[in-house]
Amino acid sequence: MTDHHVHRLQTSMPLKTAETIADEALKAGAAAGLLPLTVAVLDVGGNLVLLKRQDGSGNLRADIAIGKAAGALGMGISSRTIRDRLKDRPAFQGALAAAADGRFIPVPGGVLALNVQGEVVGAVGISGDASDKDEYAAILGVHKAGLASHPEQPAANWRDAGL
Repeated sequence: MTDHHVHRLQTSMPLKTAETIADEALKAGAAAGLLPLTVAVLDVGGNLVLLKRQDGSGNLRADIAIGKAAGALGMGISSRTIRDRLKDRPAFQGALAAAADGRFIPVPGGVLALNVQGEVVGAVGISGDASDKDEYAAILGVHKAGLASHPEQPAANWRDAGL
């Protein structure tokens, strides 16, 4: 066999972009006085590209952040939208969590990252503070990386979340 060339796979979420999302989300959280955050950035296939955990962030936060991002990717909508659409359907939420092997956390903080054509290229999940505050930091991180997000803006009352 003469073909020994390893073919490179297409990348939907380059490491550099994931680093920008995470770093900018953490900066936004610090500027807003949020509790320590954990940020997970996934590519469009749901693979973990980057995980950053601030000092003092709880040991379940990584799994929660990944679950928020993976749930958003799996449903094709933000985790806030999932929460809002399924609030009266707890059995379906439980079935989705089981089908996703626990990688489904239906609360704000899971944000889709979109390219200029509006196609999903990955997702970011954040856990550490109240969910609306996590989502705020995620959206800012995505926008600072030059991508669009779903949802496009944080919840109107994000500053009051959990207070």
